[in-house]
Amino acid sequence: MLHITCNGKPLTVPDGALLQQTAHQQLPTASVVILNGFQTAEEQPLRDSDSITVIEKGVMPPEDVLEHMMASRHSPQVHARVKQACVGIAGLGGLGSNIAAMLARTGVGHLILVDFDTVEPSNLNRQNYYVSHLGMPKAEATAALLHEINPFIHIEHHRVRINASNAVSIFGGCDIVCEAFDNPDCKAELVSTLLSETRHIRIVAGSGMAGYGSCNEIVTKRRMSRLYVCGDEKTAAENGVGLMAPRVSVCAGHQANMVLRLLLDLDTP
Repeated sequence: MLHITCNGKPLTVPDGALLQQTAHQQLPTASVVILNGFQTAEEQPLRDSDSITVIEKGVMPPEDVLEHMMASRHSPQVHARVKQACVGIAGLGGLGSNIAAMLARTGVGHLILVDFDTVEPSNLNRQNYYVSHLGMPKAEATAALLHEINPFIHIEHHRVRINASNAVSIFGGCDIVCEAFDNPDCKAELVSTLLSETRHIRIVAGSGMAGYGSCNEIVTKRRMSRLYVCGDEKTAAENGVGLMAPRVSVCAGHQANMVLRLLLDLDTP
């Protein structure tokens, strides 16, 4: 007999059992079968200790099945580490709204979202919002979007302006904070406050992602023991140089990936 896991629960199957056959025995309507993190439609023999996820395409699975699927896709050890984390995002514009979506898809268990502003039409060229969100507070709109991605993660959102007086009270419980402000003075104030008034928070900041230059110029650098900066560190938005979705999204991806690396103790980019 083989001892496997199916949708997070132990299952014993006979020697020589086949993947697709077993999957459809467990869920006759199954249209997606994931074996050890890899989605496949091929028939193949199962092995002892295999992990399979069996779901119906287009249907939201129960929480325990979704959890097993995500753990399988990410690898169980990675998923467990990420699920336990608390990450703050300061600013929910082009960087922050996209970082938030990436971290939700990555399975970060607790996200703290902060922005004082509302969604307006000029945001739609690069920020992770839709016409239906116009006029909504960005913190509220982002929280709603993230629950559409993963309804089971914990999301805390605040519609406030972050400054030196409230940064620690809001983000003090975070493992990592992503700085995603437009204003350089606000960037400096947040970074300085969190570095000087906490001893554990690591900061992943953005600097330089405007314009139409090569995305290969956007990099991640460790600037201090607890500060990482993503971007080209030179290209600011100005007359004739706009903020566009491609480079902004690439920089957001750098920040989200650095968060993941830090959560996995891979602390050098």
